[in-house]
Amino acid sequence: MPYEGSAGPEPSPGTDATRLIRHASDLKRFSRRAFLTGAGAASVLATDMLLTQRVQTERQVHKVLVVDDDFAQSYFPNASWILFPGYKTSWEEAQWILNSLRGTLRQRGQLAAVGYSNLGLDIDQIVIAVIEHVRARNLTTLYFYGHSFGGMVATQVAARLLELHGVEVALIVLDSSPYSKYDVLDQSWFDGVVFLYERGFRVPSVLRGGYELGERVVHKNERTWRQILDQTLEQLSPIAPSSVLIQSESAYIYHFDATRFAGQIGDARMAYIGNPRDQTVNYETAHRSWARTFAANMASSELQTEGALPAHASPGWNPFVYRPLLADLQDQIFPLPSGGGRMTPF
Repeated sequence: MPYEGSAGPEPSPGTDATRLIRHASDLKRFSRRAFLTGAGAASVLATDMLLTQRVQTERQVHKVLVVDDDFAQSYFPNASWILFPGYKTSWEEAQWILNSLRGTLRQRGQLAAVGYSNLGLDIDQIVIAVIEHVRARNLTTLYFYGHSFGGMVATQVAARLLELHGVEVALIVLDSSPYSKYDVLDQSWFDGVVFLYERGFRVPSVLRGGYELGERVVHKNERTWRQILDQTLEQLSPIAPSSVLIQSESAYIYHFDATRFAGQIGDARMAYIGNPRDQTVNYETAHRSWARTFAANMASSELQTEGALPAHASPGWNPFVYRPLLADLQDQIFPLPSGGGRMTPF
């Protein structure tokens, strides 16, 4: 019998051993597969968090992204194309577009794209990034490719470069670029996005999924289901543009006034490429308005990307539609010294 006040009977020598055996049995029932699955999921989550943090930190500035091409660097050391990406286009997608058009664009210059800051679109900062790139590489000839709304940005940046730095752009390609907000066909959601942005409301990332999917399903006839899935998932990944950037892009389109830059881009040539079946931007009003306002600069405004799907600004998806148009355009405006024949590295 235990004495009064004691903690209880002394444990038998076999008690601890029994407990350990039972614990070992429980561990055995916890399968290796379950353990590896849990560990793998934790690793993926940790990696995703680190990737997201790194991407968000890196993309707080506007940056010129270089797509290296040995052929272009050898033959055109002082000339470069600079792509101004369209609405909701990530840094990776901008480089994908350049790689899709690489074989054609490198016939006149090196390749680079502007990566927009996730803190919001800032034209002054874009001009600084571009002029630093120009000086660092001793560029004397610039060709701008305006992808969708990027055509608006390219035009303003060209005007600012000439005004502030005396740097003149040789060519501005407008790929399905709206001339003003009135060329944007989905006015209802467009007005709403700008309204919220200018009143300080920022769309939470968790709400992006339904918005992104719905927007693309509305234009289902312009896309395959695979394109809808790919584009929606890309917008929900860590590399996607932030909601703040997207809202600032919307506000930029909403307030853009092309007439401010008429007569301000020097002798730069312009060319409009579009698709009459475009259901994002009104092709007829857009290309006619650009041609009217920039009549002194417009070299071509009738090039059409017939057969492209999606119909709106899709060189990455339809390089075989875009390449011949761009090749002919370059040969027409800037024939090579050999008489217009294209150089190849072979």
